[in-house]
Amino acid sequence: MTSFSELGLMEQLCQAVAAEGYHTATPIQLQAIPVILAGQDVLGVAQTGTGKTAAFALPILHRLAAAKKRPAPRKIRCLVLTPTRELATQVGAGFGTYGAHLRMKRTVITGGVGFAPQMAALQAGCDIVVATPGRLLDLASRGYAQLDEVECFVLDEADRMFDMGFINDIKKIIALLPAQRLNLLFSATMPPAITALAAATLRNHKRIEVTPSATTVDRIEQKVLFVAKDKKRDLLVSLMEQHKINRVIIFTRTKHGANRLAEQLSREGISSEAIHGNKSQGARQRALSEFQAGKVRALVATDLAARGIDVDGVTHVINYELPNEPESYVHRIGRTARAGADGIALSFCDMEEIAYLRAIEKVIRQVVPADDAHAFHCAATAQMRNSPHAKPPKMNRQNFGGQPRGGKAADPRGGRMNESRNNRFSRTKRAA
Repeated sequence: MTSFSELGLMEQLCQAVAAEGYHTATPIQLQAIPVILAGQDVLGVAQTGTGKTAAFALPILHRLAAAKKRPAPRKIRCLVLTPTRELATQVGAGFGTYGAHLRMKRTVITGGVGFAPQMAALQAGCDIVVATPGRLLDLASRGYAQLDEVECFVLDEADRMFDMGFINDIKKIIALLPAQRLNLLFSATMPPAITALAAATLRNHKRIEVTPSATTVDRIEQKVLFVAKDKKRDLLVSLMEQHKINRVIIFTRTKHGANRLAEQLSREGISSEAIHGNKSQGARQRALSEFQAGKVRALVATDLAARGIDVDGVTHVINYELPNEPESYVHRIGRTARAGADGIALSFCDMEEIAYLRAIEKVIRQVVPADDAHAFHCAATAQMRNSPHAKPPKMNRQNFGGQPRGGKAADPRGGRMNESRNNRFSRTKRAA
């Protein structure tokens, strides 16, 4: 067991960490902090919930404070890119918490909110900017964010960035950065596109991998419940009534499905809120705050929102609908079993989702145990699990949460989109 002071961090940082109740470093912190303090690029492969944010925030704060330098107007010393607004907000809060005893100017730049406060913050110069790609590029094109003096560049959850279609925006941002800088790239999985991006971005880097790629958290008890599609809501309400599910995140594949399920649960007397890309930033933050405060018992979310939910005390994750991208299963269930706690992940599987279940089990390299003791067990679906003839359902816009023909698609980055970009996101069929 290694304390943070033993890793060489300055006293102000150790005090801030201790005030949060953390005394020993997690494996990724233990490996990453000394490397970053030494100024070497890092490729970190780690799931969420492993202490990844502190692994890069603490040594970055140490390096910025030790340099005793102030940012010039419109200049940025450290840039952190994240895929979602929620994650940007939480990473920014982490920097604020750990840097409580340091004089650091920081701001969070995301879509979904007004430009004026962000412009004002950038105008004064910032030590640390945590941003989503779209809004940052917008402000950079207007001259408010000048990236030519960035000392440290962090790309957080790079695989999700690729999934959401941000890879070109990231390349544009990297082109604006100075050649001499510290690069840190973190990803839960390493698909070929991210491997190529790392090779092009990192220099003489150290790879740090604390868990095998795309595996699930050991502390999570996983179960699959076979159920007819039209009985899923009855099963969910039954579970909520019979079990001590005090704080649960329920995942759907579509935004419309999330809204509808949250409304149905509320009518059943189960306090619920939906969170997805079509919600305003204010509405998303209110839903998260009420969920964290215990005012809302169930948070119904889509995959886009999954990476941004970092709430302790989530006892259960329920996959009301299995994800069509098996890697998303790993990120979904990672919302529970955080901060050393145990967690339970329940997945509802109807006959059309058998192929999704198989794909998930291939990714996590294990068979998810079945729970056939519930009142809505569908024996025919359970038998089909082992059938070699099970095929995935045909993909259409509804599977991906797309809009009906002629409708408007939501910008995953939370900003405004022109018509060509709207069409591009429609073609990629990314669910929000």
